[in-house]
Amino acid sequence: MMPPFGYFVHHQGRGHAERCAAIAHALPPTRPMTVFCARDDIFPPLPDQVDIVRLPSLFEPTGTEPQTMDWVPTPQTLHCAPLGWPGIRRAMATLSAWFDTANPALMICDVSAEVAQLARICSVPHVKVLQHGDRDDPGHRAAYDGAAGLLGPFHADLAQPEWDAGLRAKTCFAGGLGVDVRMPEREVARQRIGVAPDEEMILVLSGGGGEGFAQAPLGVGARSHPQARWITIGKVQRDWHATEPANIEHRGWVADAADHIAAADLVVASTGNTTCQQILAAGRPWLAIPEWRYFDEQHRKAEALAAAGVACVRPHLPSSAQGWTAALAQTRATHRPDCQRAMIDDAPADRVALWLEALADRLWTPPLTPLPLTAMETRRP
Repeated sequence: MMPPFGYFVHHQGRGHAERCAAIAHALPPTRPMTVFCARDDIFPPLPDQVDIVRLPSLFEPTGTEPQTMDWVPTPQTLHCAPLGWPGIRRAMATLSAWFDTANPALMICDVSAEVAQLARICSVPHVKVLQHGDRDDPGHRAAYDGAAGLLGPFHADLAQPEWDAGLRAKTCFAGGLGVDVRMPEREVARQRIGVAPDEEMILVLSGGGGEGFAQAPLGVGARSHPQARWITIGKVQRDWHATEPANIEHRGWVADAADHIAAADLVVASTGNTTCQQILAAGRPWLAIPEWRYFDEQHRKAEALAAAGVACVRPHLPSSAQGWTAALAQTRATHRPDCQRAMIDDAPADRVALWLEALADRLWTPPLTPLPLTAMETRRP
């Protein structure tokens, strides 16, 4: 049996867990994997060689943490490292104990700058998942610079312009990773979700990583376009002052988001990972509205999508009927479905698995010729 891979999975949203599951299924069955996460209920089915270890959350207090140490500043190389938290100690102890006993070939981190740095401190080579956002701070740079490789779960054309050649050279880009992008035909999808073939349908989609869009601006949009059927899926923030017309329907969390996307004539959605990959695969006109995330992740991703010509971007939902009319018209006018579908790789999980195996082999295979001794090693006592 091969030495194991470790995999830390952040439990916000679903994208981290979906990527992990896709990679696990693509790896050879002889490669065991241990997954560390604060939740074990967010994963799709995993293969038999994968174990899940529950960790305490690294950023959610339990109520027993002391409030007497906040005056000690957090160093710039860390993001979330409060003092006195027993849960964080237990999580890091679990990880470091596994490093010691399992002797892993690689640790994949999706995502935590602290966990990535812990792996490096414990002499374990790690792969850091690369995310969009303003991440040129010392904490992220330490995690990226110390990584044996980086994994970008998106097409290389969506890279941020400031990412230099050295960072890109160590990155495996994989558009569509973790998402089933086999989208159904429009007519089939409409039959499944109960939309007539000749109806104009505008879909509003909120991912699982936040609180969703506000109700009031969606009502303004639906009222300004009464000829269209507006359907929302995911969370919607209720506004006491919202007035909604009869042509908007809130379906909440659904298991068939892909059918709704494939059925839509136009999609209004934020820029979370799963959402992006499914809309791009479907090739639908997309009004992208980034939600708040740490380090402006969704805003920087929206900029990359706009630069690649695969989405029409607004910083927030339109606030008037005229604003909605202009935004929807631009979304349709700039639609480039072939460019959208080109953002999705044919078999991203298989390619990532091959890259990880090659990286592990390179890290652990002895060189064919002995390495030259350093000056320190050649000195005699």
